[in-house]
Amino acid sequence: MKIPFELLHTFVLAARAERMAGAASTLGLTPGAVSQRIKELESVVGRQLLVRSPKGVEFTRAGQRLFERIDDPLRALEAAYADASGRRHPQRIVITTTPSFAANWLVDRLTDFAHSHPKIEVAVETRNSVVDLRSDPVDLAIRHGLGEYPGLVSHWLMAPAQIVVGSPRLLERGPPIKRPEDCLGYPLLHDIEQKDWAYWLEALGRKSEVPKSGNAFSDDALLVRAAVAGQGLALVYDVYAAKDIAAGRLVQPYKGRWPSRFGYYLVGRADTFRRPAVRRFKTWLTAEASKAM
Repeated sequence: MKIPFELLHTFVLAARAERMAGAASTLGLTPGAVSQRIKELESVVGRQLLVRSPKGVEFTRAGQRLFERIDDPLRALEAAYADASGRRHPQRIVITTTPSFAANWLVDRLTDFAHSHPKIEVAVETRNSVVDLRSDPVDLAIRHGLGEYPGLVSHWLMAPAQIVVGSPRLLERGPPIKRPEDCLGYPLLHDIEQKDWAYWLEALGRKSEVPKSGNAFSDDALLVRAAVAGQGLALVYDVYAAKDIAAGRLVQPYKGRWPSRFGYYLVGRADTFRRPAVRRFKTWLTAEASKAM
């Protein structure tokens, strides 16, 4: 029996990208040429495999069954070819996340993953903008939100809370903090929109005018560094300040916490999570996140 490998590979690429244009970009073809190949494959197998939708393409039942049977074997062929040609490590995972999360939580823990899984390479890209996991050369994203990402699969990791932190030197020079509004007697560090302190006080049922003076930062890692330098009190997520609190560079002058309704999620395409290396990384990451909560 002659197997139409070229047509099957085109079908799998279109299904992974969930749109013809994604497969076209990989294959160096036009979306029309990809669509023609899919039609040719459907003619060969005698069933419709993909249907167009406003979001791209979706499986028929027959298409889903075919994809589930051939995706892993084709990935093995792709990995073997990449390994033989030296073009890509067969077990490399590319992850995107924010600079804060990478610097203050993820990077240090990757040492443990490397020891446990020496054959799996992890590449971390940091950016505050959201990437398109259907078209960008990225496997997974660690995102902060509600876990609702249409067309993607998300796995909950953790829900950090905001805490008040400041340097011991700064707090030695000022009055004690017994109530949330006592924080206003110190220089304040702000998020870039200067709304964090007002939201925090409101969440605690306090009504106080928050001064707008003080440095503002777009990244939590920068807020932590500014607090360590003694520039003022900061509201930051506990996971970002944990190392500096443990080292004594920061303290919590007010122990109240503001639980966040948002959480961190590991996000990716459904087919990406079926890869053995990704499954191992997801298992490890969720276990590490559970330890931090």
